[in-house]
Amino acid sequence: QRMSSQGLFEKLPAEVFGLILDHLTALELSVFSMVSKSISNCVLSHVSTLTWRNQKILKKSHCTSPKAEHLNTVLDHFRSLGLLFKRCTLLLPTKERLKFISTTFSQIPCFMIERCDALPLCQGFVCYGVFLQATGWDELECHRVFNFLSKTAHLQWKIEGAVTSNPGACHWLEQEIRFFCRGVMFEQWKNRRDAYFWLTCILRPWPIINQARLLFILFGPLQSDGKLGWQDVWNGAVVHDALWDLAKAIILLYGNTDGNKNWSTDTILAIINEIIVMPQPWHMENVARLLILCGNNICYNVLASKALNGRLFEISRILIFLILVSEKDGYCMNWVVTMIQQVCQVFTLHLEKRSFIERMENMFSEVTMELVEQVLAGHQNGELDTALRSLNSLLIANAHFHTDIFCVFLKK
Repeated sequence: QRMSSQGLFEKLPAEVFGLILDHLTALELSVFSMVSKSISNCVLSHVSTLTWRNQKILKKSHCTSPKAEHLNTVLDHFRSLGLLFKRCTLLLPTKERLKFISTTFSQIPCFMIERCDALPLCQGFVCYGVFLQATGWDELECHRVFNFLSKTAHLQWKIEGAVTSNPGACHWLEQEIRFFCRGVMFEQWKNRRDAYFWLTCILRPWPIINQARLLFILFGPLQSDGKLGWQDVWNGAVVHDALWDLAKAIILLYGNTDGNKNWSTDTILAIINEIIVMPQPWHMENVARLLILCGNNICYNVLASKALNGRLFEISRILIFLILVSEKDGYCMNWVVTMIQQVCQVFTLHLEKRSFIERMENMFSEVTMELVEQVLAGHQNGELDTALRSLNSLLIANAHFHTDIFCVFLKK
């Protein structure tokens, strides 16, 4: 005799069948849902209940444990949930799949901006990102997924509030946007192509100055209290690691400039020039560190662009701090020498090249005097050690740089 699509389970009372489903893990449910369309519908109905959602989603979503093993267990659970929802809704149109996810997750506070008061400890956004990634979407569906996220989280409205306020004025909103976008869209989508897609979707609607603000909000340095380090970047030098995420985002955009209607080299340079003056012009060591982290091509294009526009003062100052940072952070000085040689090729006349070199050598003296003044001032404000270290590093860098320059001339 032919079995029904539910097989032997059809003979069970609904309450008993529900108890069986309750005892299955999310991964086991996802496998069970593939038995037949009828079973899949039963599983879908079961996971739509308020009781199941509270047990399997709501209780698990608020994860503040600092223990990595506990977090990994929770993330594995949401990965299994994503697989379950993928298998249960596979035959539904994208719109219906997203509607079902929205119905299930809309009331989970830890998945919504400004609804959880435990940030940055709570890993709810990361759990949501793991779930969405495991649910599985093709390239065309990803656009609808972003629109869905943007709509349900009121993302564009929140971003507008953050980028039109003074930097740091809405620090809580900046934090929420950062943790939501990174947790849901970036941290679990390891593929560079996926990261580029999400970043483009976030940045594309906004003018360049707001794109620069957004990049800093998403990837700029953080203070120990979780607030963005708006003041840190202009008030003093920050460490190498603090700028690495921002540099990686710029590299990601720059790597997709060829034949791309969304991004061009000029656009990326304009964004960089906006970033390094917000909220005030950055400390020059931070500018130099960011350019070094961005790599040869981006660094050269920034300098060459300024050279073509006759901004010798800016170029020479950046180059001096590139030399200083190379000495401080242990980079090869020959890298800066090569960069200066390349920038020299931008100038066509011998007189222009000479003027550029003279301006740079004069800048060495000016920066040295600035650091001497900081040393003298350090006796009064307690920052003598920092000023002395910078002065010492500059003098050593000067010697190493000119040694490498002379070696280049001797080889010729």
